[in-house]
Amino acid sequence: MIKKSLPVGIDDFKEIIESNCYFVDKSLLINELLSKKSKVTLLSRPRRFGKTLNMSMLNYFFNIEDKDNNKKLFEGLDISNTDKMKYMGEYPVIYISLKEIKVNNWDLCLNKLHLLLQNEYDKYNLTLEKKRENQENAILDLSKFLYEKYKKKVIILIDEYDTPLVTAHSQGYYDEAIFFFRNFLSAALKGNPYLEFSVLTGILRVAKESIFSGLNNLAVSTILDRDFNHFGLTEEEVEELLKYYELEYELEEVKKWYNGYKFGNKLVYNPWSLINFASKNELNPYWVNTSDNTLIKQLLTKNDEKVFEELELVFKGETIWETISENIIFDDLDNINTIWSLMLFSGYLTYEDIRISTITGLKSYSLKIPNQEIKSFFRH
Repeated sequence: MIKKSLPVGIDDFKEIIESNCYFVDKSLLINELLSKKSKVTLLSRPRRFGKTLNMSMLNYFFNIEDKDNNKKLFEGLDISNTDKMKYMGEYPVIYISLKEIKVNNWDLCLNKLHLLLQNEYDKYNLTLEKKRENQENAILDLSKFLYEKYKKKVIILIDEYDTPLVTAHSQGYYDEAIFFFRNFLSAALKGNPYLEFSVLTGILRVAKESIFSGLNNLAVSTILDRDFNHFGLTEEEVEELLKYYELEYELEEVKKWYNGYKFGNKLVYNPWSLINFASKNELNPYWVNTSDNTLIKQLLTKNDEKVFEELELVFKGETIWETISENIIFDDLDNINTIWSLMLFSGYLTYEDIRISTITGLKSYSLKIPNQEIKSFFRH
């Protein structure tokens, strides 16, 4: 058998399927979304754990455009054996990704967003005026157009919704960004009469009062929850990938380097690092080198000596107990608990056990470094 190179860097579901390098079937995410019937779902997972790939899959599954060709992509996948195939190709879809909006001032941020939205408008030969109020209502207005065109409500997919906010905080224009994106998301998701349902992904669950104000129909799943376990690679999936590339003898070393993340009640591997390892057959810190880690570094420089003392314990292989907040409030980033929450949800730490205070009811988590790759980040 001739071994193909894995498509490193490819996020698009269709390209991976057609390259015959799709070792992981996450299509039951579709089944779970349709079964839960939430109007708006936020899936919060660390970067490069399959969020964009899954969003691309949702786009190809539901999109009414080119439905016959898209149906072929799902032949043999788990979703094809469910009754949910009747929803395949039945909806107009608006799919945007905010992951590339990383600029150093607000004007550039707004300009880059306009170009992104105009690309979506271009598919239907529409023009989006550059006025701020037009951009705030851009998804709502496009929803109306698509509803009138197809006589069907619209599915809205927004990938990496929090990237502009994280960047805005580190670059000093957070107030402008949070005000705009609150209105932008509210127009699209709150009271939109043309909305069938929406899915958002991101790394963080930004506090509801910060950006999801008034959005009462929001269902959230983070790494602390047991639902939507369709991210990362399980041990069985890793074994299959390594066997195909005749690297199964490396399983124990691979486990030390890239395993150890707890999502809900499952332990998973980092998929980005596994793909790179299978392509290069070298155990290296691939994932930690895909970001400048600005926010983590900023918070570490602001926090007190106690944080570094506890980090030293973690680095030595011990666990520490910390209270974790699922809602990140950017205005409160100097709070000592925020650094632990951010490092957990971003993938720099993982957890083993949970305990609940009998007095306050607050949950605390035993935190540790998940694997050798992350240990190399802290070493530096």
